[in-house]
Amino acid sequence: MEVLYLLIPLSILLVTIIVGAFLWSVRSGQFDDLKGPAHRILMDDDDPPHGSEDDTDKLPPEH
Repeated sequence: MEVLYLLIPLSILLVTIIVGAFLWSVRSGQFDDLKGPAHRILMDDDDPPHGSEDDTDKLPPEH
């Protein structure tokens, strides 16, 4: 039974830390856009990146 005198305050401290971390993450905007990164992966970029139209002259010669 004496162990409860240690475990109950430790559990209350742990819950306080977890709730504080959750509230910090909500206030700092961690949960603002949950679907954006998932949709960005699925979008197909048909346009080539700038400068990659004719980069074959920049490659080292093959031996």
